[in-house]
Amino acid sequence: MESKVNYTVVGLFVVLLTAGLLGFVYWLAKHGGEENYALYRVYMSESVAGLTTDASVKYRGVEVGTVTRMELNPENAEQVMLTLRIKQGTPVKTDTRASIRFYGVTGLAYIELQGSSKDAPVLQAEEGKIPVIASMPSTFARLDEGLSELADKSVRALDRIGLLLSDANLQAFSELLGESKLLVIQLRQQTENIGVFIDEGIAAERKISAAFTEVASSADSVKKMSDDLGLTYSVLGQDLREDLHNSFALLRQLLGNLDLLSRDLRQSLQRLEESPGDLLFKRTRPKPGPGESP
Repeated sequence: MESKVNYTVVGLFVVLLTAGLLGFVYWLAKHGGEENYALYRVYMSESVAGLTTDASVKYRGVEVGTVTRMELNPENAEQVMLTLRIKQGTPVKTDTRASIRFYGVTGLAYIELQGSSKDAPVLQAEEGKIPVIASMPSTFARLDEGLSELADKSVRALDRIGLLLSDANLQAFSELLGESKLLVIQLRQQTENIGVFIDEGIAAERKISAAFTEVASSADSVKKMSDDLGLTYSVLGQDLREDLHNSFALLRQLLGNLDLLSRDLRQSLQRLEESPGDLLFKRTRPKPGPGESP
C-alpha cells in the first residue's frame, strides 16, 4: 500500500512538472520575445496572391520579421491591410517603402523593405496607433501595368493604321501616284527647253560680265576726267581770285573819290543856300577837282 502511494505522488509530480514546463514554453513563445519586436501596417493596392501569414519580412535581403495578419482594409475595400512584426532596431524610416517580392519561380512571396536613406527620420506613429509603412508596386505589378499600357497603345496604333489604310486613302494615294507619273513625263519633255534656257542664261551672263567690264573702264575714265576738271577749276579759281582782288581795289578807290566829290557837292550846296547871289555876281575861283592842279 505504501508503494502505491509513492508512485501516485511521483506521477502527480511529473504531470505537474510537465504541465508547468509546457505552460512556460507557451508563454515564452507567445510573450517572451514580444518586447524585441514592433508592429507596423502596410496597405497594398495590388493582389497579395502568394503571400501568407508568417511570410518573411526582409530589409535589403536580411530577414527582420514576419507577416502576422492579412485582411481587407475596412475603410477601403480596394486595399489589403498587412500587419508586420519587425525586430526593434530595424531602420524603418519615413522614406522606407514596402513591396511584394517572390522566391524565384516557386510563387511564394515575402515583403521587402527598401529605400531608407541615412538622414531620414525614424518612422513614428501617433500615440496609440500603429505606424504605417508606405507601399510601392511590385515588379510584376509594374510589368503588368506597363504591358497593359503597351497593349492599349498598340491597339490605338493599329486603329490609326487601319484608318490610314482605308479604301478612300488608298484610292487617293493611287491617284497621287498617277499624277506624279504624269508630272515626271512632262518634266522629261521639258528637259530640252530647260537645256536651251540654261545655255541662253550662260550667254546672257557672259554679256553682262563684258558689260560690267566696260562700265568699270568707263568709270575709270570718268574718274580721270573729274580729276582733270578739279585741277582746271583749281587753276581758274586762283586766277579768278586775283582778278577779283584787283577789281575790288579799284572799286574801293572809286568809292573814295565819290565820297570826296559828294562832300564837295554838299559844301557847294550849303554855300549856295547861304548866299544865292554868289551864283550870279560873286566870282570866285572854284576849287580844283579831284586830280586837278590848284
